[in-house]
Amino acid sequence: MSRPAPGPVRFARNGAVRLALTDHGGTGGDPLLLVMGLAASRFWWPQGLLDALVDRGFHVVVYDQRDAGESTHLPGAPRRTPLATLFRRQPPAYGAEDLTDDAAAVLDAVGWASAHLFGHSMGGLLAQRIALRHPGRVRSVTSSSALPSDAKGLGVLRYLRLGTPLRMARMRFPEGRDGDLALALAVGRALASPGYPFDADEVRDTVAREAARGISGFRDQDAQSRQIGAKWHGGRLAELRMPALVLHGEGDQILRTAAGRRTAAAIPGARLVTFPGVGHFLPREVWPRYADEIRALADHAAGATATA
Repeated sequence: MSRPAPGPVRFARNGAVRLALTDHGGTGGDPLLLVMGLAASRFWWPQGLLDALVDRGFHVVVYDQRDAGESTHLPGAPRRTPLATLFRRQPPAYGAEDLTDDAAAVLDAVGWASAHLFGHSMGGLLAQRIALRHPGRVRSVTSSSALPSDAKGLGVLRYLRLGTPLRMARMRFPEGRDGDLALALAVGRALASPGYPFDADEVRDTVAREAARGISGFRDQDAQSRQIGAKWHGGRLAELRMPALVLHGEGDQILRTAAGRRTAAAIPGARLVTFPGVGHFLPREVWPRYADEIRALADHAAGATATA
């Protein structure tokens, strides 16, 4: 298998929505689609983690969800802060099913009938829902640092650590590249793993890659609110019938470990792995372990298919 430099940006389409995607190489390996978190661009996947996944035999593709990165940003009235969306009734801009169908459109664009999924943060929640809505297109699902899909409304509160999101909602930095970097560094420090050094250079590199594409990360709270407000009307986790892995940092500043435990308990046969000292942002020290766990899950899925 080859590992060329990341390919140029390409676009998938789901109706009027364009979805930016990048092929990170590993042609000939097992297809692996990565799903990023709340309104964050695909550039927030650490290159070292992507390389580790390619090294373990995956063909890796990443994409921007609608309302993130270089994908279509939908119009909509201001919705206050993302947290307020959890507590106020308001018409959603789109449904969670639309977000899952976006992922299916990306699979179509790269010519994959099915793929393994790895989602982090809200991307982990979405990966669960993609597997529920499009089970024939998912070989295995890995949900990292995410809420359980079955959590609804105020029931989400039992899993949240509200202090960090409230502090982040009050962050104010000037517009422009310097302000974008200062904001990203502040968010990075707030979510860094307490058991590992904070890698400011990794954040600077990410902001530089976003700036090269005209992206200002973490700025659009309306887009974050639209994603949070997307309501799910699909199946429950107990209906999943595929190999599943749940990863969660024990030092996560946004979601309690109980979120990962509940997700794993709800999915038949799912495996839970927690990481001491790991926060919501994944430090480079755990990238090899994450890649190993996802590889083991994919191998288990292949074995299960062979014996079915």
